[in-house]
Amino acid sequence: MGIFEYLGVLISVIMGLGITHLATGAAKLIQYRDSARLYLPHALWTINVLLFILLIWWGMFWWSEHVSWYAYQYLFITLYAIVLFLLASILYPWDMKEDFDVREYFLKNRVWFYGVLFLAWCLDIPETVAKSSAGLRPVPPAYSWFVGIHLAIAAVGAMTRKYIVHVLLPIFFSLAVVMYVVMSSLGYIASDI
Repeated sequence: MGIFEYLGVLISVIMGLGITHLATGAAKLIQYRDSARLYLPHALWTINVLLFILLIWWGMFWWSEHVSWYAYQYLFITLYAIVLFLLASILYPWDMKEDFDVREYFLKNRVWFYGVLFLAWCLDIPETVAKSSAGLRPVPPAYSWFVGIHLAIAAVGAMTRKYIVHVLLPIFFSLAVVMYVVMSSLGYIASDI
């Protein structure tokens, strides 16, 4: 077992727990559908956070080519995984009741949710730059606008309680991710030709 595989186990467990928490929360809402009050922005963010964790988990694979590991790198990547777990954990309470009001819960915790989302993107910047500096993956050309959009989404979400804004933010988040993945994929395809 190489160093990355050893480190990857802990990161995988932490991110896997985040995915498990999202799936468990969504399953409880399905079970309590007759009494729980649902909230569209919350459902959209559940999907987005799931995809966010999966994409970051996929992006961590670039580190498999890294040979010389230092404790600060390991701690940083583990911190990033923990932040993603926190993001998932904030969306659902650990002890959900049958008459759970998702809207009230989301709005009550929105500053924390969007604050942790902001922190996750702030951690993504040095992680992406470190991969580039280590020669593992160049920083994609669209990366700066991509991160800027997501930091703006997190800031706006933390500042407002307006329903329409909270519906639009996860939609913008998803659109930005799709555009970035497509543009990055095309960029890598074009550079290989």
